[in-house]
Amino acid sequence: MLFSTMNKSNRFRMGSFKILDSMLNQRNIHELTCRFAAVLLLTCQCLADDGYEMDDFLKREYSLTKPYQGLGSSSSSYWDLMGNAMITTEHVRLTPDLQSRQGAVWSRVPCFLRDWELQVHFKIHGHGKKNLNGDGMALWYTKERMQTGPVFGNMNLFTGLGVFVDTYPNENKNHERVFPYVSGMVGNGTLAYEHDRDGQSTELGGCTALVRNIPHDTFLLIRYTKNRLTIQIDVDGKQEWQDCLDLPGVRLPRGYFFGASSITGDLSDNHDLISMKLYQLTVERTPEEEEEEELIPSVDNFEHLNKVEVQEEGMSGVQLFFTIVFSVIGIFVLGVVAVVMYGRWKENSRKRFY
Repeated sequence: MLFSTMNKSNRFRMGSFKILDSMLNQRNIHELTCRFAAVLLLTCQCLADDGYEMDDFLKREYSLTKPYQGLGSSSSSYWDLMGNAMITTEHVRLTPDLQSRQGAVWSRVPCFLRDWELQVHFKIHGHGKKNLNGDGMALWYTKERMQTGPVFGNMNLFTGLGVFVDTYPNENKNHERVFPYVSGMVGNGTLAYEHDRDGQSTELGGCTALVRNIPHDTFLLIRYTKNRLTIQIDVDGKQEWQDCLDLPGVRLPRGYFFGASSITGDLSDNHDLISMKLYQLTVERTPEEEEEEELIPSVDNFEHLNKVEVQEEGMSGVQLFFTIVFSVIGIFVLGVVAVVMYGRWKENSRKRFY
């Protein structure tokens, strides 16, 4: 009887230990799960710079997003509309698909961030056929704001950075560049954008970006960090950034304004701005770099950048033929004249001798 009671007691204890061990195992599994989730979260935050969303670093006072509450004439607004630009529930339409329109949107708050990244979601579409549409849109970080002019709806001789999405080729002689074309330019207040040459003499570089009348979203990224300007695009709908321009030695002062503008002429398109999101980038700097302050926008070794030069056309076959013929005739005539003059000189010499 005592032996049976002891067996029951041992079985009870062993059962209790099993339950306790199971509970501990469940607790360990739960703990491991929590730790794994924490590690995954930290990893996602570390990789945020490579993604499209970095909400922790989003600067809302410099960003323009739906439902566009910070846009308008009220004193609490961060952005101003200009020209033919209008707000809808889905976008800010800078210009409609009509001739001779121009519009813009400009931030009211100057940006004093040293390192930043601007992600732009936009759409360009219209009824015009290929190469019969225009003119494109521009993104700005400039000293001036709320100005009108011929450079995609903004003033020429601007001070700061302009990034152009050019949809119409003005210079027909250049067959190497495929439009639409994205390019960048830094202006110092005296440098003019040459509209007739599509800004080739002043551009920092660029790339083809087939952004017009496509069924998916199109994005453009502008990053400025440690005097390096990077432009990337995503126009294929693959959620992957593609390099367009990467240039060191770009010096932009702080305290400038962000904006976007567009213009149409005889040709037109809808130029829709869906969002502009500005992110602050955290970058380690030396004390010397912290004290460094730019006063005038500039680009190191700007004169040595690869510029498109106007080349004279070579002679045709007919021109070359006549050039050779007239050259031979000219040499023959000169030879005859030289022989005649030599004969006369020799004759005059004999007369003086006798």
